[in-house]
Amino acid sequence: MKKSLTLFLALALLTMPIPALADNTPLPSLTISLGQAESNEEVASTLTLVILLTILSLAPSILILATAFTRIIIVLSLLRNAIGLQQIPPNQVLIGLALFLTFFVMAPVFVEVNADAIQPYLNEEIGFEQAIKTSLNPIREYMRSQTRKSDLDLFIQLHGQSEVADAKQIPDYVLMPAYLISELKTAFQMGFILFVPFLVIDMVVASILMSMGMMMLPPVMISLPFKVLLFVMVDGWSIITRSLILSFR
Repeated sequence: MKKSLTLFLALALLTMPIPALADNTPLPSLTISLGQAESNEEVASTLTLVILLTILSLAPSILILATAFTRIIIVLSLLRNAIGLQQIPPNQVLIGLALFLTFFVMAPVFVEVNADAIQPYLNEEIGFEQAIKTSLNPIREYMRSQTRKSDLDLFIQLHGQSEVADAKQIPDYVLMPAYLISELKTAFQMGFILFVPFLVIDMVVASILMSMGMMMLPPVMISLPFKVLLFVMVDGWSIITRSLILSFR
């Protein structure tokens, strides 16, 4: 009886005409219009708003590509695969840890950006364009310090230049891919080093099981607890965190 009454009420609400609902409950509406500006100031403010919205939409990509996040998240993912744990720690935990470590590594850069660009702009000491240009200088300096010279020379040559006299003259679209290639190379090198001790444990366990005639027993079932135990005994998270942070200095 209750199920029939619930079904009847649901059908009544679905078949109720929209004007009947609108008579009692006002429905909000959203309109976007494009008008004609009355002054140059309105045009400038509109363009500034569009630029700010564009920057906010690109902020996640900038955080991933122009900071230490790329190297950290790759190393943590390779560490999880080296241990043999597929979903532990979960992706949300790894991403959260990578973000906090990124904020820790990039703190001096963020402090410099805030002191040289954001605060002067908020105090109306510099303009918007000058603030953007000033805020990019510490980030560019950080990326140059972490980029291998071979990778930077590669993209400079692909850009059509033989050499650059001043590093500050390197365009952003040349520095950014060179930085990413260097970060990927460094992350995979650190990941290879992480794989070695766990690979040794897998080989030892597999040899022992084969010598005992237990060829049908998967070695992963036996080696996984030992790899987790080894990682805990050596305080692996502290070692990984220390190595990651020191790799940026």
